Amino acid sequence: MKKKFKLGIIGCGVIGSALAKGVILSDYLNAKKVIVSDLVESNLDAVSEVGAYTCNSNKYVAENSEFVVLAVRTKQFESVVHSLGGVRPQKIISAMEGITKPAIKRALGSNDVKVARFMPNLPCTIGSGAIGLDMSDFDDVDDADFIFNVLNCLGSVINVPESKMDAVAAVSGCGPVYAFMFMDSLIDAGIKNGLTKDEASALAVQTVLGAAEMVQRDEGSIADLIMKVCTKGGTAIEAVKVLEQNNFRGIVYQAVTACVNKLKEQS
Repeated sequence: MKKKFKLGIIGCGVIGSALAKGVILSDYLNAKKVIVSDLVESNLDAVSEVGAYTCNSNKYVAENSEFVVLAVRTKQFESVVHSLGGVRPQKIISAMEGITKPAIKRALGSNDVKVARFMPNLPCTIGSGAIGLDMSDFDDVDDADFIFNVLNCLGSVINVPESKMDAVAAVSGCGPVYAFMFMDSLIDAGIKNGLTKDEASALAVQTVLGAAEMVQRDEGSIADLIMKVCTKGGTAIEAVKVLEQNNFRGIVYQAVTACVNKLKEQS
């Protein structure tokens, strides 16, 4: 039986809200084909404004949607399953950290459920996200295309096996924190060396944007780009020496690994 809604989203937090607004404002889906549920009424205001149907019943969403997105926190999963009242969505798209596809199927009591997992990040809220996606359960081309195109409304999507999802979460899911902290430190250092906050902010932000764009345009390997900045006898090489002496790469590795280990504990 054909469902009333093409896309149902359970959870209207940062990612659930961004997804609903993304597919509607990009005109990928008509607002009448999107439904979002959340127990907190005020969380639904933003998606109501763009025309999505809203409700407080997760069960209603599961019963009436062809694809159901689980955009809730890991610790909320058990209560969400309970709220479904035995309803088993047949096509699930999960944004939950640390909960595997087999675990979702076990919780729903059915191996026939098809589950795709994706790992978003905060820039998804402005359509510039980096998203890892496993949709190996979906052998139907139309279903796979739909899932990819829905998530593409949030940013850049790469297909990865579920076994790599923890690493995706640690690199891109948590990655904005590393970038924010680096920029904040760069701005602070600029201020301490005589720049105003506005001057340091403008320079630091544009520098990071420009550097990222050069890598994205494939202007050379990252190692080559580093060497282009670090001319012999120049100033940049002195900064690199300090970063290397203080184990900059090692610290980043430790941070990413700590995230991966935490996700393994959750799962």
